[in-house]
Amino acid sequence: MGKINMTGFFRRLVLVLLASMPLLANAAPTAQQVVQQTVDQLLGDLKANKAVYQADPAAFYAALERTLGPVVDAEGISRSIMTVKYSRRATPEQMQRFQDNFKLSLMQFYGNALLEYDNQEIRVLPAKVEDAERTSVGMEFKDSKGTVYPVSYTMTNLDGQWKLRNLIINGINIGKLFRDQFADTMQKNGNNLDKAIDGWADIVAKAKSSASNQQASGT
Repeated sequence: MGKINMTGFFRRLVLVLLASMPLLANAAPTAQQVVQQTVDQLLGDLKANKAVYQADPAAFYAALERTLGPVVDAEGISRSIMTVKYSRRATPEQMQRFQDNFKLSLMQFYGNALLEYDNQEIRVLPAKVEDAERTSVGMEFKDSKGTVYPVSYTMTNLDGQWKLRNLIINGINIGKLFRDQFADTMQKNGNNLDKAIDGWADIVAKAKSSASNQQASGT
């Protein structure tokens, strides 16, 4: 056997590694990285502008939209909340209007909780691999009394980018909660889709009340 030219071998190895570095640098973020980066960005912005946002919550909601908007699967969540029973009846205009109302309510729902943040400990956990298209990323929020509240982000892979599909906060499935409230509103309004869409703020208020009752009862 001929002697291996080790110098040439290592030279080729280095060239291969250098050639692959741009690919590694351009690799799409993992689900856990998306959640971590988003949380870090939100908290960094909140710490820098908290006084402004407390005086002007609308400015905070707009800032949240800029940060959260790109990583939220608004269309998927909207269709999940409506369910096939109602979404297949909706026109493109109604679906878009519902997505817009949903995103605004999400910013308010999430933003009001964030405005109470006061440097408590937040830890993003490694992703739980379910499959290549769907996974969940856990987060632990510890309040000033040391109580830990678990949060789970359900992430879905859309065209190579991980986006938020659902939230489970301290055991409460937000997607299911919204879905149940939407179905209840449709029934009470004679299955009038426009009334349910335009009254989404009231649906969210009911969902908040229902979530608070679940927490108080320990269910």
